[in-house]
Order: sequence, then structure tokens, then C-alpha cells
Amino acid sequence: MTQQRQIYKCNICGNIVEVLHSGVGQLICCGKPMELLVGKNKDIGQEKHLPVIEKTEKGIKIKVGSIPHPMEENHYIEWIEAIVDEKTYRHFLKPGDLPEAEFEIKGEKIFAREYCNLHGLWENKE
Repeated sequence: MTQQRQIYKCNICGNIVEVLHSGVGQLICCGKPMELLVGKNKDIGQEKHLPVIEKTEKGIKIKVGSIPHPMEENHYIEWIEAIVDEKTYRHFLKPGDLPEAEFEIKGEKIFAREYCNLHGLWENKE
């Protein structure tokens, strides 16, 4: 059974999907079950992946890592997502961009996650 806002990845073609509506079926891509990605919440080793949430005058800024994450052709953050009071906001990135996103939103309950093309899904609940 899937749950709303879960993230799944196809380990064959690389498709990534976010569940918008819960269901009892299994997600299949390329003829195989998709992998449920579970957000990591503790940095290990040299790389810094945890989303850091900062409040700004206009809303929030989410930076990836306590030191900026690499944004190279073969290693970068693909997207940053903010879930604020049950609403979802997403910003897509590409190599060369800063590993951060600003959202002009305010709310009480803030949840941030990001996806690294090499190291997967990371999250931080404020």
C-alpha cells in the first residue's frame, strides 16, 4: 500500500515518482516493483546532505548541507522540496546552481527534503 508523499524510484530507468493519492496497488516501472525511498536524516562521512531550514523575511530558505553540497555534472542535488502546513513546494536544480532554494511561504509545520543524484533522499523536519 502506498501513502501520500512517499517517493519511489525505478532502479532500471531512474524514474522517480511522488505519491499524490494513497492506494493499495504496487508501483511498477520497467516491469519491476519500484523502490520506496526512505529519507536519511543523519550525515555520514565527508558529504553534507541534510537540508538546513532558515527563516527569512519573505519565508524560508532551504540549503543543502551545513557546507554547500557539490553541484557538479556527475554529483548534484536534483530537487529541493518544502512541505509547509500540508502544502508542497518544489524547486528543481541543475549542475552549477547553488544547492539551495527560497520559498515565499510561511507556516508552522515545516518539512524539507532533497534528492542527491548519487546519495538519494534526505530530509529534515523542523
